[in-house]
Order: sequence, then C-alpha cells, then structure tokens
Amino acid sequence: MKNIFLIIGAIWLASFSCKKDNEPVNNTTVEKKFYRWDEFNMGVDLSYVNQVEDYGGVYSDSGNVKDCFKILKDHGANTVRVRLWHTPTWVGNLNNGKMYYDLYGVEKTIRRAKEAGMAVSLDIHYSDRWADPAAQETPAAWAGLSLNILKDSVYNYTLAVLNYYKSKNLTPELVQVGNETNNGMCWPVGKVINNNFAAYATLLKSGIKAVRDFSATSSIKPKIILHEAQLQSAGWWANGITNEGVTDYDIIGLSHYTKWSTVKSMQGVTDTIRKLVNTYNKTVMIVETGYPWTTGNADSYSNIFSASDTAPGYSISVDDQYRYFKDLTQAVINGGGKGIQYWEPAWITSRLNDSWGTGSSWDNVTLFDFTGNVLKGADYMCTPYKF
Repeated sequence: MKNIFLIIGAIWLASFSCKKDNEPVNNTTVEKKFYRWDEFNMGVDLSYVNQVEDYGGVYSDSGNVKDCFKILKDHGANTVRVRLWHTPTWVGNLNNGKMYYDLYGVEKTIRRAKEAGMAVSLDIHYSDRWADPAAQETPAAWAGLSLNILKDSVYNYTLAVLNYYKSKNLTPELVQVGNETNNGMCWPVGKVINNNFAAYATLLKSGIKAVRDFSATSSIKPKIILHEAQLQSAGWWANGITNEGVTDYDIIGLSHYTKWSTVKSMQGVTDTIRKLVNTYNKTVMIVETGYPWTTGNADSYSNIFSASDTAPGYSISVDDQYRYFKDLTQAVINGGGKGIQYWEPAWITSRLNDSWGTGSSWDNVTLFDFTGNVLKGADYMCTPYKF
C-alpha cells in the first residue's frame, strides 16, 4: 500500500514539473448571472415573432432549433415586451385576416412569454398602427371625438384590455400607457403644441387611472411605464407632464438608439438617467434599444442601420454588439436605472411583408444571425454587473 501511495505522489509531482512556469491555467468557465424582472429588467420585445414564424423564420441555439422565447430566457431575458394596436386592419389585409397585434394576436405572445417563465410588459399604442414621436394617429374607432369623450375611451379601452387578459390568466406585470409619446398621443386632440401638455396629460391620466383601478381587484398589480424617445429630450418631456399633474406612475421608460441620439457616450447615459431618478423620484429604464452586429443584409429589404451608424468607441461586429450592451447596461446601473429592453431582437428575415418591404429592415440589429442562430450579444443579459 505504501509503495502505491509513493507512486501516485511521484506522478502528481511530475505533472507540475512538466508544466512551464508561465503557462496559463485553462479555467475559462464564464460566470452567468440571471436577474429577476423586478431586480433588473432584462427585456426583449418579441412582438414580431409569431408573424416571423408564420412566414418561415426559425430560431436556434448552437445550431439546435428551439423556441425563441426559451432561447432568450436561457440567455438572461426575464421580460417580454409586446406592442398592442387597437384595430390594425391594415395588418390583416396583408396577412389573410390575421392582425397579429390586436387584442387576440397579442394574447398568443403573452401566453408564450408566461409559459416560458417570463414577465410581460404590455405596450399599449392607443393607435391602429405605429405610434412614435412623428406619428400618434388616433384609432379609427375614436376619430373626431372631443377630449372629454376621448379620455373616457382611453380609460374604458385600457380597463377592458387588462380585464380580458386577466380572464385568461395573462395579466401583464408592466403596462406602458402610450409609446414614444414625446409629443403627445391620439393626435390631433392629444398633441403637444407650443409646449402645451394639457390635453396629452388628460389622456395619460385616464390611462393611468384605468391601470390603477384594475390593480385594485387584481393579484398582479402592473407597474405603469410612461415612454419617451431619446435621452436628450427626456427632461423636457418629464417636466412637461409633471407640471400638468401627471405623477401617479412608476417608471420613466426611454428609447435609446445612438443613431438618433445626441447622448452618445456611456457617461452621458449614466448622467441623464441619474438626473431623472433624482429629479422625479421614479424608476428609470431603457425600454427600447438596439445595436448592429453586422453591416450585411440578409434580404432585399433595406436595413435601418448602415455601416456609418456606429457608437463612439464601438465597431459593428458580433463582439462589439455584446461589448456595447454590456457597457450600456453598466452605464444604466451606474445612473440608478433598473432595466434595458431590446427592441425586436428576433425580427430576422422571413417572407413577412410589413407593407414597406419583405423580410426585415432590422436583420443586422437582431440578437440572431442570418440563419436564426442566437448570437453572443444576447449574453449581455446574463452578464454579472456591479450594483
């Protein structure tokens, strides 16, 4: 027995003597950290996924075909954001009657998110189509209404939507009252003109009241997000709604795309968010963002981001997409922010026609490559950060 131990000891010592002094130890296990949605929100807007899949899109992880929602959850996503349009008949006209982004189409997205174990952020546009700083078209069903009647329509619609999803056990954890409403909502009645936020604030208050009234009888009490596009105008917007008495909400949600932002540095992001947190005593999150991983194009649909749309200090590559979002997340945290939600990371190319083109104008800004395989960039959501 003694001789056996001597032999084993000799082999053990030899294994060290054969190793060069300066040879690195191979210990490359990457640490991952998964966050709760209410700890730090790692969100992904997956509104397009059902339609992409219907038109041939397939998602995979390391070459293995998997459910898109589960892939992103495995890479750290804890929340699914989904847009809701009032009556998007134009989408139905393009898709044999399927509207995808109406009450019932969104139901499918919410169910998939819940089944994957993620929270839901419901983004109510209060429009039949895209709502953003340049366009806030009132739903056709509400056209021509006075402010007094329009505010009731906003209230009743918001409450009805939430009650419907509650009846399906699909209550969202977060609700956005409007999308990128820098200049108001439900134009022309609710448009901000000459810094007059009064009518817009009236509509916001109606939507907010509906969510609060819903919460009074719901076990899930959704957090309310108000959404403004781009950091450079966030202070002006927040001051405008506050002066009109809009204070009963939980989260300031921001869009941040360096392509359209004058706040391009990470320190600028930190400083802007910190000022909003300190001034308005609200949780602050980025609820829309994206950055390209390639200058290529998977189809004939022109991409929104071009080779010149880089952030200072970052190239357009798979590695720098990850590095950009890792740094952006830390910048948000440093400013006291509580989340980042990626806009349409799964809008890969397919036969989908959105009326502007067929395929995707975002296929170089996704978290999936041109074959639908998840990219390294998705791992910013499960990276350990300093809080």
